This record gives sequence, structure tokens and C-alpha cells, in this order.
Amino acid sequence: MSAVRASEWRRLPLSLTELCIDTTLRCGQSFRWRKIDDEWNCALHGRLLSLKQDKEHLHYKVAWPPTALSPLASQSPIQGAHEVRHHDGDTEEFLRHYFSLKHNLGALYDQWSESDPNFRKKAPKFTGIRILSQDAWEALIGFICSSNNNISRISQMVHKLCNYYGPLIGHIGDEAFHDFPTPQSLAGKKVEAHLRELGFGYRAKYIAETARLVSQDKPVGWLESLTNPENPGWPPAQKIEDVEPPTYRYAHEQLLLLSGVGPKVADCVCLMGLGWGEAVPVDTHVWQIAQRDYKFGKTKTKTFSKVMYDSVGDHFRNIWGQHAGWAQSVLFTANLKSFSEQAAGKPDEAIDIKVEIKEEAIPIEPTPRSRKRQVATVETIKVEEHLSTKTELAPRKRRRTRG
Repeated sequence: MSAVRASEWRRLPLSLTELCIDTTLRCGQSFRWRKIDDEWNCALHGRLLSLKQDKEHLHYKVAWPPTALSPLASQSPIQGAHEVRHHDGDTEEFLRHYFSLKHNLGALYDQWSESDPNFRKKAPKFTGIRILSQDAWEALIGFICSSNNNISRISQMVHKLCNYYGPLIGHIGDEAFHDFPTPQSLAGKKVEAHLRELGFGYRAKYIAETARLVSQDKPVGWLESLTNPENPGWPPAQKIEDVEPPTYRYAHEQLLLLSGVGPKVADCVCLMGLGWGEAVPVDTHVWQIAQRDYKFGKTKTKTFSKVMYDSVGDHFRNIWGQHAGWAQSVLFTANLKSFSEQAAGKPDEAIDIKVEIKEEAIPIEPTPRSRKRQVATVETIKVEEHLSTKTELAPRKRRRTRG
């Protein structure tokens, strides 16, 4: 590594049933980890991290850039830019936060298996899947990029964002690693046009508009203020006196005000960036699971109403509890084609669980592109098609994803 200071390998006692990085880091949560010579590498919070794992330990080492202050600190959207503490104890603390190690995953799997026969059947082949506690801003932009996209192309887009707008942290061999760009760095007047040149398409406008809103229109620390108080971010934001703590529903509603953010993207950010474990992102895979394994909905369809979207999430929250999003991620991963060998076995038989959906009239405001009348009984949400980890050679026929 070409950085001023690099640590030796350290290790955390951690079994593969409590964390499997080979699954967790490539199941569509984060799009920046790169595997080089059996080691996972990523620049996070001003440091270059390398990870590897055996059956009993998570091994890690860290390299710092030639500065005593985080490259993100001077531009941090969080009130009170923080100085990075350059010592190994800080990195271990950060890893415990990032992989949400305060939660006993084995106990959660047991809980979900006891309450759900379908989870009990699928889970043994997919142990060690944790929800990452990511930076909220990175999660927001990453999942805006995920709209109608696949993991490979999302990763390419995020990689371009970091290379062109993020601070350089270090190298592994000849490969450069940049940290994630700040809202300020993506709010420039020429950013949208540049991103379009880089192949972001309509997402370029969403990214630029959201960056401007977060960095210029919203109060300092607004996005971080939506974090679950029980699962604070890194570093923990200062508590504001006399302010009522947010709820999951409030955080979700606030995110929907941003450009390019629909219910599913909002739930992804709530779950993986703001610490709301009850958030259940419903995309094509989760909708397939709900229909196939839980007999959800009367007919198979790729479009469904806002009421049905909420009903799927509420149903899984009733089954799995306050960490429903964690359980959903296990079944989501099991449904990905890239993990088909891991899930290989006899065809699953659907668990016959009947669910009643009460649909209510939801008025929606007409949009310029809408051909519908101003009065509608439900708001429809289109579910994108399959997510793929393979690079698409024919963009016109590419499969769609979780976004």
C-alpha cells in the first residue's frame, strides 16, 4: 500500500455464522468493496481497509493517507468536522460499527426461524449475512444509482463518482482507492453534465439535485438527524437538545422528498444508512418472494399499489419484528441468481401463508407525464426486473435491479 502509515494484520474473533464477508459485501448493500488476491478492500472514513476471513476470525489492516486529518473532515455535512484518530483501536471500533456487531446474529436467526418456517428452510445455506451500518450519504447516492440497474453497473457508477469527486486515500499495487465524495463536491454546476458524459443517464440529474439540496438547502446535519437513535452513525452525531427523536416512518417520509428517491430507495437508505432495522425494501425479488413463498396478492404482477407495497413490509415486520430488514436481506440474497449455487438443492415448496390486503383509496397529485385523470384510487409503483452481478454486454436489454 502506498500510504504513509499501514498497520499489521489484526484480528477479531468472529465466526462465519456471525459474519460472512464473502456474502455480505456482494449482496447488493455496498458497491465499493473490491476483492484483490482474496482480500476485500475499500476506502472508508479516511482510511484504506483490507479484510480477509477464516472460520474463526475476521482479519483486518488499515492504511492512512499522508495527512493527520480526514479528507472528508473539512467538507463534512455533520456539524463539527471530526478528526480521525490514527490508532488501531479506532479501526476496530469502526469495524464493529460498520458490521453492526453489537447484534447477536445467531440469536436473530433463531428468532426468525422460530417465527417463520420459510426462513427456517432457507437460512442454513445463507448464514452470516449482516446489514452494514453505512454512511447515510453514501447509501443515499448509491441507491439512487441503483434505479433500473444491476450490481455490476451500479458498482461502476459509484467507482466513477469516487474517482472523479472523492479524495484519494491510497493504492494497492497500481489500483487507486478514493473515499466517497461529499455532498458539496457533487453539487457543482457542471456535475450533472459530467455525470451524463460518464454514462449515468437520468440519474445524473437526481444525484446533482440531491447533492445541492443536502449541502445548500437543508440544515447542516439534516440527513444524519434522521438516524435511528438506537443505532447512531459514525462518528455519532451530537444530540440536539429539545428535539424529538425521529421515527422510521418520519425518516422514510423525509427521504421521499429528495430527487430520485421512491419508497424502495428510501427503505434501502433507512435500513443500510440510517439504522432502521424494521425497514423492508420491496423490489422485484422481495415481491417474488412474497408471492411465491407467502401467497401474497391474488395475481402475479410486476406492478403493484402503494398500499400493497406497505402491506408487504408490514407483513414481514409482523413476522420478523424490529429487525425485519435483516431477515429480508437473507431471503433476498437467497433469491439472487449469483448465489444460485449456494442455494442449490431440491425445489422449494411454497409455505402456505394467507395474507389479507386491505386496499384504501389514495389520492395522488397528477404529474406532467401522467395520462391518468386527477382522481386515482391507488398510486402504482413499478417493480424493476432482476438484479444481476454480471456485466451486461447489451445495455438495451440489461436486467434491472433492486433500485
